[in-house]
Amino acid sequence: MSQGSTDQGPTDQGPTSHESPGDRVDEALAAEGRPTPDVVIEPDADRLARSVASALVARLAAAQAVHGTASVVVTGGGIGTAVLQRVADLVAEPEHAVVDWTAVDVWWGDERFVPADSSDRNELGARQTLVLPAGIPPERVHAIPSSDAGFDEPEDAAAWYAGELAAAATRPELMAPPQGPDASSRAVGGDGVLQLPRFDVLLLGMGPEGHVASIFPDSPAARDDRPVVAVRDCPKPPPTRVSLGFSAITSAEEVWLLVSGEGKAEAVARALSGATPLEIPAAGARGTRATRWLLDEAAASRLPRG
Repeated sequence: MSQGSTDQGPTDQGPTSHESPGDRVDEALAAEGRPTPDVVIEPDADRLARSVASALVARLAAAQAVHGTASVVVTGGGIGTAVLQRVADLVAEPEHAVVDWTAVDVWWGDERFVPADSSDRNELGARQTLVLPAGIPPERVHAIPSSDAGFDEPEDAAAWYAGELAAAATRPELMAPPQGPDASSRAVGGDGVLQLPRFDVLLLGMGPEGHVASIFPDSPAARDDRPVVAVRDCPKPPPTRVSLGFSAITSAEEVWLLVSGEGKAEAVARALSGATPLEIPAAGARGTRATRWLLDEAAASRLPRG
């Protein structure tokens, strides 16, 4: 755990002459015998958004070098949108033109089940901020259906999106790698097997109570094994949503949790000190190859300090 990363992560901006707060968190978790994710602490939200954007461009470029394509699952929220804006800024700079954006697949971690033109839609912000400026082809943009897209219920929209995941998984360039856990298939309600495509990076924000995507503490979605779930009576408006479930989130090669603000510091500390996914859903968001908590100083303020 550190204030910077040397392998496709945010660059080291912190002092090197003494042990960082992140290092002490590592020691505390290791003493309890817990596996430790990679935790990066940046001074503020702006620095966090800039460093994550640079890291994301590098990671997608690396994926394209191996597979010919790259895939990312995007998130909404303040810090998620800020990261996409910083990525768009990099797209406009020739020296950063290392990603072929016509070969990037974009998915969503969750969406509000509202009309397509609603400002509550995560899709709108992502399209305006990154998809359109980067010139990502429509066929590579996989939006979760809106409430006026011909689906009467969120469960119908969730089933359709699950089918989109399955269809994409049959494309050779999007197949999940065979290494490590079997991330290419998951059970669907016990009735069959759903193929999941390769997610190179899955971005998640986190709410002050620890929710990720639209999986809230002690909710039905937190207990659901399906890759895509309908969420009703959400404690945060709008109340009806469609979300990736844990089985899809944990199939991603890398899961990056982007968290800023002191109001989320307690949930960050609980997630990194042994809370269960039912208590703090963010604690259950782990990638098959890497899990990165990307924090600003305020969000990290309740982590152990020596």
